[in-house]
Amino acid sequence: MRTKLFIAGLLLSVAAGAFIMSCKKNSTGDGTARLQVYLTDDPGDYEAVYIDVKDIQINVTGGTDDWQSLQGVKAAAYDLLKLVNDDDTLLTDSNIPTGRLHQLRLVLGTENYVKIQGSSELIKLETPSAQQSGLKLNIQQDVQDGILYTITLDFDVSKSIVKTGNNKYILKPTIRTILNAVGGSIRGIVMPKAFQSAVYAVQGVDTIASTFTDTDGGYLIRGLSAGTYDIFYKPTDLLYKDSLRKSISVQFNTVTRIDTTFLHQ
Repeated sequence: MRTKLFIAGLLLSVAAGAFIMSCKKNSTGDGTARLQVYLTDDPGDYEAVYIDVKDIQINVTGGTDDWQSLQGVKAAAYDLLKLVNDDDTLLTDSNIPTGRLHQLRLVLGTENYVKIQGSSELIKLETPSAQQSGLKLNIQQDVQDGILYTITLDFDVSKSIVKTGNNKYILKPTIRTILNAVGGSIRGIVMPKAFQSAVYAVQGVDTIASTFTDTDGGYLIRGLSAGTYDIFYKPTDLLYKDSLRKSISVQFNTVTRIDTTFLHQ
């Protein structure tokens, strides 16, 4: 196991500089949870249905105008009918404030189309302006510091496309939201903090997850299944020795805090 981890550690060390900002976002992160938003579909009687996703926003205060865009939203046109049978698409992976997640808003553009069975023609879906400004979806659930959550936007195609009497098609999205916590997390600090260290959560000979420490020496590994893990530390400064913390217990929807790990030469 140590040989595998040593090689992986060297590779991570080379990439350390490129990941500094990422580690800041994913490590200690006091006061934030992490949210991943997925898109999936309940099938409808069409050849294809494309929706033009522009933005995803959340409301964590309950105020009418207190909306903030999630970082890294993958704006694109998605064919919903390719997202069936538990297949889905990750739209964003972003840090959010802890507390109460009141609403999520899916902002659509105008390039929405439907293809009828047996036809090669794409028919423009008329999209009411209210939908373009954002379809509000009620969540009303608490999110905890350090926990990874997922929201699945389950798009019901059969109810979301309305055919009018003059053979036009209107998009009126019907979406069910499913918010879930994913496993538990491990948080700690590695000293010295003058350099980064790679941190691995290991079960047996398998590395389950890994991250880097941030500029304060902190780290946070999220989304771990409940169980027992060994935590392996690989400093990027080769003057310092590896370290191992054994039998760290992780519980569902809980952040396990480890005492500060001190690396030695």
